[in-house]
Amino acid sequence: MKTYRVAVVGLGWAGRSIWLPRLQAHPAFDVVAAVDPEAVIRSTVGREAGNLKLLSSVDELKGLSVDLAVVAVPNHLHHDVAKGLLLDGISVFLEKPVCLSSAEVDSLAAAERAGRATLLAGSAANFRADVLALHDLRKELGHIRHLELTWIRARGVPSGDGWFTDRRYSGGGALVDLGWHLLDVAGPLLGDAEIDQVIGSVSADFVNDSSRGAVWRHDAGTGAHGDVEDTANAFLVTDNGTSVLVRASWASHEQRDVTTVTVHGSEGTARLRCTFGFSPNREGAAVLSLTCDGETVALPVPEEPIGSEYDRQLNELPGLLADPASQGRAIEDARKTVRVIEGVYGSVNRRRTA
Repeated sequence: MKTYRVAVVGLGWAGRSIWLPRLQAHPAFDVVAAVDPEAVIRSTVGREAGNLKLLSSVDELKGLSVDLAVVAVPNHLHHDVAKGLLLDGISVFLEKPVCLSSAEVDSLAAAERAGRATLLAGSAANFRADVLALHDLRKELGHIRHLELTWIRARGVPSGDGWFTDRRYSGGGALVDLGWHLLDVAGPLLGDAEIDQVIGSVSADFVNDSSRGAVWRHDAGTGAHGDVEDTANAFLVTDNGTSVLVRASWASHEQRDVTTVTVHGSEGTARLRCTFGFSPNREGAAVLSLTCDGETVALPVPEEPIGSEYDRQLNELPGLLADPASQGRAIEDARKTVRVIEGVYGSVNRRRTA
């Protein structure tokens, strides 16, 4: 097995808590460097992470023979950081959102081709055991007629030192953050169908309430100047007539954080109820059921520790990096997702200006 030399770019919560420890424990990866502009963060990681180079800029990666950069920086930096790395011939694993506009999608596609490198995207939800079990049911459901995907947190507005709730840096709120995961899950269920109608609404009843913060991230609070939505609702229709309802909420009046995916087909309905992410305020074991002709059957779902989907995705990366067909695939998936997000915000803005 080839060992890939890896740099982690961005040492915020995701970089330190999700990616760095998993990469260091994985036999296919040799973490040789970590990048963050904050000296205090670099010092802290240096005490905890052992023998790796701690750099203040991605420019310092040149000359280190890095095969892959795992990028977990604030949203507004995704495009510029990934583009520079790709042009330098370094493959990139980029946390969602891959980028924030269709123009940025085109730019990353050009950089991937020019640098002859591969862009891979964080899509952890599709590597959950319960989601994989749901996807396995697709053929049994016949023609997919309607999808409902929701991720509702009781409280869980992320701060990220303020950038999560500042549109200039995040590109949007719960739709960009949680909605991206839900649209990822919808992708394999929709198959080759293309979304050609989008309408949506957003609200912000909780985003500036400091008691609604994501405590598992150890955020100090949401601040008082958020200008993004904490809740987004979208209704989509594909070119073959399948409808899709997406609801993403950072905070709500619910007691627990719950994710649900319901797939209505011509031959039956499948439902998954679980909790995505790392919140401790979660459902118990995931529940997957299949309903046909008035009879509902509960299906077995493997139990796994929280965060196992990230381990499973890491296991897939070496094969994807070695496969020339991987080039362009993440870009095209991102293009579809960005178009939906732009469509939702566009429909909101049109109503506001009407």
